[in-house]
Amino acid sequence: MAGRWIEHWDPEDETFWRETGERVARRNLWFSVLSEHIGFSVWTLWSVMVLFMGPEYGVDPAGKFFLISTATLVGAVVRVPYTFAVARFGGRNWTVFSALTLLVPTIAALVVMEPGTSYGTFLAVSALTGIGGGNFASSMTNINAFFPLRSKGWALGLNAGGGNIGVPVVQLAGLLVIGTAGATYPRIVLAAYIPLILLAAGCAARFMDNLAPVRNDTGAAREAVRDRHTWIMAVLYIGTFGSFIGYSFAFGLVLQTQFGRTPLQAASLTFIGPLLGSLIRPAGGWLADRYGGARITLVNFAAMAAATGVVVYASETASLTVFLVGFTALFALSGLGNGSTYKMIPGIFHARAIAQGLRGEEAAARGRRISGAAMGLIGAVGALGGLAINLAFRQSFQTSGAGTAAFWSFLAFYAVCSALTWSVYLRRAAAVTAKPRLGHAGV
Repeated sequence: MAGRWIEHWDPEDETFWRETGERVARRNLWFSVLSEHIGFSVWTLWSVMVLFMGPEYGVDPAGKFFLISTATLVGAVVRVPYTFAVARFGGRNWTVFSALTLLVPTIAALVVMEPGTSYGTFLAVSALTGIGGGNFASSMTNINAFFPLRSKGWALGLNAGGGNIGVPVVQLAGLLVIGTAGATYPRIVLAAYIPLILLAAGCAARFMDNLAPVRNDTGAAREAVRDRHTWIMAVLYIGTFGSFIGYSFAFGLVLQTQFGRTPLQAASLTFIGPLLGSLIRPAGGWLADRYGGARITLVNFAAMAAATGVVVYASETASLTVFLVGFTALFALSGLGNGSTYKMIPGIFHARAIAQGLRGEEAAARGRRISGAAMGLIGAVGALGGLAINLAFRQSFQTSGAGTAAFWSFLAFYAVCSALTWSVYLRRAAAVTAKPRLGHAGV
């Protein structure tokens, strides 16, 4: 796949952007969204498959939570190598390859999804679906290189939001199958995704480009690892994306286990939260572009803590209606926070480049270089938050039969994230660099 390579790329040059860059960047964005969308659907397949696993499968709720936790873990880990694959092989080339690899877990699930299959086999196939989680990291790194700083919040938010919608779409597919064919036909969902995977790979090959100026830079990776802001932002991203993906995997199981919903009843509700969270993510990026990522992120974490308080009350009083209201708010707020936190990343590293005395395109290039490396690490750690959420639910249900204890722990973590955002990025005495520059960078 020699592909199409663009030798010169300078999105901060307004003339270049107006005459050439914007058109090319937008074309790559749309087809990146398609591939990432399918990747998210494959990654979260087991949030749907567990709804089909009735008593005849012999898997209890704790075992089901462990299945979806396994997919979450693998998806988080593979994000690191996927981040650097874009610079090694080219954004177009890697998108084609990573899309085609989604055939492996989808076909494997198609083969084994029936009663009598051993739990170990289900666990192995669940782990395979984790590769779908890696598509996010390579896609975001690729799109980050295409767009200028002033548009990154919108572009990254749209790219990620369009990908995130893969979660409710696969859940809607599960609802459609359960509602029409019944809860004994999971293979229909799996078979439907095989042509979609081929479509995503074909469109990437036909319409996307590789950027020659983007090259693997081990120095950038080392700098990102050493920079404390990489890890601070990783913690904040645990609070936003970790919540989104963890709740997306667990929501249907919580409804079945704690509120006694049937597979059809659970499936009819499961998709709503992830859909709202996905649709609102670009708005989080846009608000961060306009008002500053740290401000939006701080307000968002405070709201997430309040929504979690509502969920705790509903869990303790067994009120399904209040529970759905609070949980849906959590989904929407996690999506908003996803957009605002990811906007902060390039802004932070651009501001630090300015503080080191760089100006103009030199500062912008350094910001892109370090933020591209940091995004993969931050995305990987953030996805581990989804693992923590599912393990917390598993422990809570094992010990008390309800998710209340898990929700209390989530509320405490949102309070920590609020304090961290304020103390590092908003408090007058704390700064990545001079405060006026932080504001200018959109942090």
